[in-house]
Amino acid sequence: MAEQLSFDLPVRTALGREDFYVAPANAQAVAMIEDWQGWPSRKLVLAGPAGAGKTHLTHVWATLTGAKIIAARDLAEADIAGLASGPVAVEDADEIAGDAPGEEALFHLHNLTLAEGHSLLLTAETAPNFWPLALPDLASRMQATTLAHLRAPDDTLLAALLMKLFSDRQLSPNPEILPYLARRMDRSFDAARRLVATLDATALSTGRPINRAMAAKVLDKMSE
Repeated sequence: MAEQLSFDLPVRTALGREDFYVAPANAQAVAMIEDWQGWPSRKLVLAGPAGAGKTHLTHVWATLTGAKIIAARDLAEADIAGLASGPVAVEDADEIAGDAPGEEALFHLHNLTLAEGHSLLLTAETAPNFWPLALPDLASRMQATTLAHLRAPDDTLLAALLMKLFSDRQLSPNPEILPYLARRMDRSFDAARRLVATLDATALSTGRPINRAMAAKVLDKMSE
């Protein structure tokens, strides 16, 4: 069994296309990102739960297009004209709902980017019709945007995600741990992230490798 390193290493998240595992839960979204030149009206909303891979796919798209990436909460203070001079991705667009300056900035960015002939990618946890936007013109434009979903993972995708999360932390647990964890953990991407972080911290604090016994104890504790 591979030994767990006994000192803390930085987490280096792999965000390349080759690092993204394609499964039925995300295949539509991956295809839409790769076929970005065919987006209706040159815009797309990528929706999915926390940890589903939205940021990863955003970086894949930015590599393909040369797009700038900005968090929606930073739009109110941003240079909108500068952003609109090329493709742009806005992360967590749903988080500015009800924030008047943020909504105004996104409205102008949307209009200017498309008017300049560039493409716009937005990410959110839910579809635009669930965003409580106060600006009617922005709401109508968001709801008219093509939507791609990242859906709940199956066992295969969870195991692949766990493998990637361990790799990001430079960990190499026994491969048999992956299906064991996938069958017993909460079925969400965010749960996978928390589980791997907890296993990493437990291994570091105890000086022991990640094995099934440790995994069972961590799962029990996280379910309390």
